[in-house]
Amino acid sequence: MKSDRIIYKPGVYSREDIDFNALFKQFLDTDFDNEVGALAIFIGKVKSSSREGVRVSYLEIETYKEHADKTLEKICREVKEKHGLAYAGIWHLIGRFSIGEPLVMVIAAGRSRQEVFRALPELVERYKKEPALFKREVYVNGSYRWLEE
Repeated sequence: MKSDRIIYKPGVYSREDIDFNALFKQFLDTDFDNEVGALAIFIGKVKSSSREGVRVSYLEIETYKEHADKTLEKICREVKEKHGLAYAGIWHLIGRFSIGEPLVMVIAAGRSRQEVFRALPELVERYKKEPALFKREVYVNGSYRWLEE
């Protein structure tokens, strides 16, 4: 199977519109023309406490979808070219999420672990800063805070 047949284009999705398990399995089964020797995957989940140690009840994520989709596609394209990857993808969920639920999947596929290990942190750091994704931590005490990153 070629990488251009990946079932979900990088972008933002509601949890009803994407299946991370199916996406993960597809990457394991994709041969990428037998050019891929390494696949690095990052999955971000909702934490139970804020950076300051306040207990989190849930997390809400909103977006300006058109901007976020274009930005995520641009990040993937640029990192893929920079590191010579066979594939780079970022899929971010939007909506309301409980503690422990997955929010984002990032994949770097390349010829060697060196390529994917260099590319994956860049993909993660850029998705945290560049697309129009707005995250609100709601705490067990009823207060909340919009996160900057």
